[in-house]
Amino acid sequence: MSYCNIFDTHAHYDDKWFDEDRAETLSSVKESGVSAIVNCACDFNSSLTTLALSEKYDFIFSALGVHPETDPEIAYSDFEKIKGLYCRKKVVAVGEIGLDYHWDTMPRKMQKDIFEKQIILAKQLDLPIIVHDREAHADTLEILSRHKPKGVLHCFGGSVEMAKDILKLDMYIGLGGVVTFKNARKSVEVAEMIPLDRLLLETDCPYMAPVPFRGKRCDSSLIAHTAEFIAKLRGISTQELIDICNSNAKKLFNIE
Repeated sequence: MSYCNIFDTHAHYDDKWFDEDRAETLSSVKESGVSAIVNCACDFNSSLTTLALSEKYDFIFSALGVHPETDPEIAYSDFEKIKGLYCRKKVVAVGEIGLDYHWDTMPRKMQKDIFEKQIILAKQLDLPIIVHDREAHADTLEILSRHKPKGVLHCFGGSVEMAKDILKLDMYIGLGGVVTFKNARKSVEVAEMIPLDRLLLETDCPYMAPVPFRGKRCDSSLIAHTAEFIAKLRGISTQELIDICNSNAKKLFNIE
C-alpha cells in the first residue's frame, strides 16, 4: 500500500553511503510519498553539505549542530563557525546535538558543555533542538530539565518513565526503525503510550532500517514500515498516523 504526506524528521543524506546514487534516491523517496525531510548535520563540514542539500531540494530542510561524536580537537571551533550559518534559509533546528556515553569520543564534561552551549544558542535563535542521547539518559534529562528547550529526543531509546519526563518538558519523541526490531521492548512500550500529538517519525538514514530491511541501507521511503508497525499498536490507520506526525513536525519546525 502506498502512502503520502510522509515527514522524515531525521536523515543524513549527505552521508557517504549515498554518494553513488544520492540524486536518484531522493527522487525515488519523493515519488514514494515523502513530502519533507530534515537533514541533520554533525559538525561544520556536514553543516555545509546539509545546507547544500536543502538549497537544492525544495522538500529538504536543515538542522545544524555539533554532535557528541565530533573530534574534540575541532568541536569548539566548529561550534563557533556554525553560529554564522543559522541565518541561512531553510534552517529549522539546532542539531544533531546531545550526549553519547557509548563511544565517549569527547570527554563527558566537554560533551555536556557543548550540549548546553548549543541549547542556549537555540533558545536565543528561537529554534528547536534535535537531541542525540545514547547511554546518557540521566545527564540528558538533567540538562533538558534545567534549560527547557523546545525540540525532540531523536531515535528515543529510553524507558516509559523517561519518556514521561520528556513529555512533561513539552518536547517531542522521535521513533524510527528500531521500534520494529524484535528486542525493542522499551521502544514498543513508548510507542504504545506516547500521546500522538507528541510523536515524530524518522529514519536516521542511512542507518537503522526497519524490519524487514534491517541491516541494509535505509532511506526515507522505509519510514512507511515503521508507521505501519506503530499504527497497528495504536489501532489507527497508517495514513492517519503519518498525517498526525506530519502535522507535529511542521509545528515543531515551524514549517507551513
